[in-house]
Amino acid sequence: MNMQTAITMTAAETALVDAYAAQIGELPGEGAVLSARDTLLADLRKQGLPTRRVESWHYTDLRALLRSVPAVDPTAFAERVDPLVAGSSVLSVLNGKADPKGAPAGVNVRSYAESLVDGVAAADLVERDADDAIGRINGSFVCDGFEIEVQEGTELEQPLELQLVQSAGQSHTRFPVTFGANTKAMVIERHLSVSDAPSLVTTVCDLILDDGAEITWVILQQQGGADSHLAQVNFDLGANAKFRLFVINAGGKLVRQEVHGVTTGEGSDFQLRGINLLGGETHTDVTFTLGHDVPHTTSTEVIRNVVLDRAKGVFQGQIRVAPDAQKTDAKMACNTLLLSDDADFSAKPELEIFADDVQCGHGATVIDIDATHLFYLRARGIPENKARAMLVNAFVDEIVEELEVEAVIEPLEAIIAAWLEKHA
Repeated sequence: MNMQTAITMTAAETALVDAYAAQIGELPGEGAVLSARDTLLADLRKQGLPTRRVESWHYTDLRALLRSVPAVDPTAFAERVDPLVAGSSVLSVLNGKADPKGAPAGVNVRSYAESLVDGVAAADLVERDADDAIGRINGSFVCDGFEIEVQEGTELEQPLELQLVQSAGQSHTRFPVTFGANTKAMVIERHLSVSDAPSLVTTVCDLILDDGAEITWVILQQQGGADSHLAQVNFDLGANAKFRLFVINAGGKLVRQEVHGVTTGEGSDFQLRGINLLGGETHTDVTFTLGHDVPHTTSTEVIRNVVLDRAKGVFQGQIRVAPDAQKTDAKMACNTLLLSDDADFSAKPELEIFADDVQCGHGATVIDIDATHLFYLRARGIPENKARAMLVNAFVDEIVEELEVEAVIEPLEAIIAAWLEKHA
């Protein structure tokens, strides 16, 4: 006889289960949506939060790291802030409540709360796999977000900013986005905290790029020092689609950013560029998987990390090349500046190749600042702390410059410089 012993729930797991029971009458959606939520919550309760025994969470023991969950705060208040790039269209989510007004021409927007209420969203509320803790938590509690459709042939002249501002409590949002054929756009997914109160923020973005779409998606995460940020981006690339994803983590106490993609159209290209700025006692994990499923596709991933104090960082990257995906060209690199003896960074790049006519490679480096470069600057009268900041800034600035749009580069460089001035 097989007997499964029920787990002893942690304080955070208990808080999530209790919160669901308390909110179930207020969460939007009935019928199929409610059934999907119940299934996800039941799986969360049965399996608990993942530990290091779960391979994909080996370096981020969520059960140990997520020690408490802030209560939902219906009185929490937040306002829109100025967009990162002047002139951008802004769709705001303030403390989990979405405002669908502000979409540019050629972009159809619907509140995700409406999709939950009418049941359309039920199909979204499923786990990616058995280890999908983010999907379980988000799907159980999601209240709002945006369904976005960029119409075929639309070219956005200015960025579209998805502005998520949090002041306290919890926020669980979802963004299914479809980019029609031959669309061109830049989207900035911006996460901000405007108070010192702890928050739990979960976000899932499901992106579909139809044939010929050329999309740049920038994730700028600046949660507060007490916040937990659990996020996931899933994408599917059509024929000749080009997707550039920039991830910048410059905040949060506990951060897990997942990126999962698949190429289903020949000629598609994916580029991931990441900057992780880690200080204090933060724990930040970027986990990435990409499936090259068809021939003649390309991808490059470059992650730069700056780790100070007692911070811990993780990059897990896995590229899978299917048997039919001949002529795949895929390269992945993770480079880390480890600037403290108490800091820690774990890198795990992987390749799974089942085709024989491919060009694939990966690498990882962990270094300190070059003493020769530091001496060169100090010999010219630059104070040591300033010289170190200049060298660190040059290390990450190379990634930002790849955006090639000065109106976006300048504010991002200012944010990075301010972080370095504060921490380095």
